[in-house]
Amino acid sequence: MPPSLCIELSDTEQARLLGIARQSIAEGLASGRALQVDLEQMQENLRGRAAVFITLTRSGELRGCVGSLQAVEPLAQAVATSAFNAAFRDRRFGQLRDDELDAIRIEISVLSEMEPIDADSRRILLDSLQPGVDGLLLEDGGYRSTFLPKVWEKIGSAEEFLQQLLLKAGLGAGHWSNTLRCHRYYTFSFAEK
Repeated sequence: MPPSLCIELSDTEQARLLGIARQSIAEGLASGRALQVDLEQMQENLRGRAAVFITLTRSGELRGCVGSLQAVEPLAQAVATSAFNAAFRDRRFGQLRDDELDAIRIEISVLSEMEPIDADSRRILLDSLQPGVDGLLLEDGGYRSTFLPKVWEKIGSAEEFLQQLLLKAGLGAGHWSNTLRCHRYYTFSFAEK
C-alpha cells in the first residue's frame, strides 16, 4: 500500500516552520516558555491542526525528540511547542544550553493520521511493515511507544525495529499478546541544511 501523504508544504512554508522551531528554542532559552505563534500571520496551510515531532541533533547525534501523535494544535504552534519540548523537556537529555543553540540541527516531521494494523500474530505484523516508510505505534495495557520512520535509518530489519520498539515501551523484545494494538503512520519530514 503506498503511503498516504499527510501534508504538502512548499519550500517557503518549510523554511517558515524551521524558523519558528529555532525561534521557539531561543525564546525558551530567554524566557523559559515556548514561542506563541501569531496564527493570523501564517499561511492557511500552517494554521490547520497537525501532529508533529521535532528532532534535534548535534554532530549527528540525537539531542532531543518530542512531539505529539495526535493533531491538537495548529501546525505552526505545534512546531513551536514541540521544538521547545525537544530542547527542554526530553527526559533523556538535560535542558539545551545557550552554547548549544548554534550547533543543533532541527528536523520537523509532520505525521499522517494513524492507520490500525490488523495483525493477529507477530509474523503478520512483521510482514506488513514497510522499512524506511512506516512509523509504528504500539500499545498494550499501560505500555506505549513509537518510532518515527526515520528510525529505520539506524535499524535495518523489521524484526529489530519491532524488538527495539517493544523494549522502548518497557516490554520484552519477544513480547506478543492478544491485547497488543499497532498503528502505522507516515511522515513528511524536512530539516535545516
